[in-house]
Amino acid sequence: MRQPCLTPSGSSAPMCTGTSMGSRVAQWLAADHPHRVRRLVLGCTSPGGPRAVERDTSVRRALARPDQEAVRETLIDLMYSPAWRTAHRGPYGTLGDPAMPPHARRGHLLAGNGHDAWDALPAIAAPTLILHGDEDRLTPADNVPLLAERIPDARTHLFPGARHAYFEECRAEASPLVSAFLGGEV
Repeated sequence: MRQPCLTPSGSSAPMCTGTSMGSRVAQWLAADHPHRVRRLVLGCTSPGGPRAVERDTSVRRALARPDQEAVRETLIDLMYSPAWRTAHRGPYGTLGDPAMPPHARRGHLLAGNGHDAWDALPAIAAPTLILHGDEDRLTPADNVPLLAERIPDARTHLFPGARHAYFEECRAEASPLVSAFLGGEV
């Protein structure tokens, strides 16, 4: 999550955006401090907990392998569609920081696995846009309707054929959609 909350000039409440783990953080910020968030964009995320649709066991196993190059290849496959990878050979900036120490990776994994915002989601007061690639196996798109049902004033958009990094692969569509939503046009 690069800039999770942006306060436009002339506004007292920021607009929050997040993808993946950043969206999990943004869910809590918006639920715990509804008066502080004017608009919220959640991307490729889930409500967490027992009601969320989790990634399948094969994905978990592939990400837990000790061979870091094999894990990197798995992440590339989970992030981008084959067609996009063919047209864009890299480098792939959404794979995380390769210099991140093992304890930080474990912490990230534990935080993600422990996320359960189900009961907090109805407290989100900001209009919310939920974005997701419809072929995301890292965080399955079946989580989109779960989030939309729990968050008042939520709308959704699925990017056909996109995976977890829809925001990069579908930038030409996603960026104007987010800008219009944050500007109150949608």
